[in-house]
Amino acid sequence: MPTTIPPTASRRLAGGPHPCHSLGGLSGSGRVGVRLQAGWIVALGGMFACAAVAQPIPPGANPDTGARPGNEIGTGSSLPLSDKAANITSQDTQSTIAPNLPTPSLGENATPRDFLRAARAALVVGKTGEAQQALEMAETRALDRSVPLFQTNTPSKNPLVSDINNALLALGAGDRSRAVQIIEAALAREK
Repeated sequence: MPTTIPPTASRRLAGGPHPCHSLGGLSGSGRVGVRLQAGWIVALGGMFACAAVAQPIPPGANPDTGARPGNEIGTGSSLPLSDKAANITSQDTQSTIAPNLPTPSLGENATPRDFLRAARAALVVGKTGEAQQALEMAETRALDRSVPLFQTNTPSKNPLVSDINNALLALGAGDRSRAVQIIEAALAREK
């Protein structure tokens, strides 16, 4: 005949008493009251947290959409526009609003290598804004990877990502020739 384990013993075997049974001997209705109070505390805390991060609409922005003047929603075009690299490092940041940079004319399925070639070509002719945008797009594509659950904040160990970051830093420091050298080395290694 099989042996049955009493319910209280099975809870202890599974790691201790059920959480509801450790509420200081409260009756069934008392336990529910404690759960409801805890639920309200969590809900109210969430509402206050949301209110704390809500930001006001900037002056001059459309109150219905929050769009700044000159920003046509859905077009990818917004002000300020610039063809110069900017806001890469604290030394080259002129505004708290990063300018909209020219996008390299590459297709939707362009690879990091394609964007690196575009960045190099733009740098050679002095189009630093387009080069910055191409480098940032190359970095985004290079960061597209699979990671284990809850490890999305783990930095990429891909050397290409490091090369792109170093090229951006050189560009931010105004050293176009060094940025080109870094890009060329990355392209040679990624063959």
